[in-house]
Amino acid sequence: MADVHTSEIRSKNMRAIRTQDTAIETRLAELLANLGFSYRVQDKSLPGKPDFVLESHKAIIFVHGCFWHHHNCYLFKVPATRTEFWLNKINGNVERDQRFIQELSASGWRVMIIWECALRNKKKLSDEAIGSRLEEWIFAAEGNGEIDWQGIHPLDDARPNQP
Repeated sequence: MADVHTSEIRSKNMRAIRTQDTAIETRLAELLANLGFSYRVQDKSLPGKPDFVLESHKAIIFVHGCFWHHHNCYLFKVPATRTEFWLNKINGNVERDQRFIQELSASGWRVMIIWECALRNKKKLSDEAIGSRLEEWIFAAEGNGEIDWQGIHPLDDARPNQP
């Protein structure tokens, strides 16, 4: 199916997509604050400029969009137009994400990825569900993890993420 927008309109729409302070990041910030955690946001001194840094727990939280970081869930759809371009771009994001996780882990940080599907749309988790899973992971003080619409899972750095 061809794109319904001209290239100029599509370009304008893509430029309007925010890279920080998104709705899902704002929701997570409120959850962390309500749970009593102190954190820094968008720390440029760390690999990947993590969305949330919980220094006292040596914990990093990234909030990933399911499309941009290729999460194998109901929100990810392979683009019908310029497919090769988009898959190259998305696969580059995935490779970069994995490199950042490895660098952070090697420096003693634990990493949690919270996927967009856990925070929005029809299958999202409740604030209580996300909060309890985050607390469980933060206080467990071991391993990397991810939270999606199905719950919390260990983060498998080598998971196949190619379409």
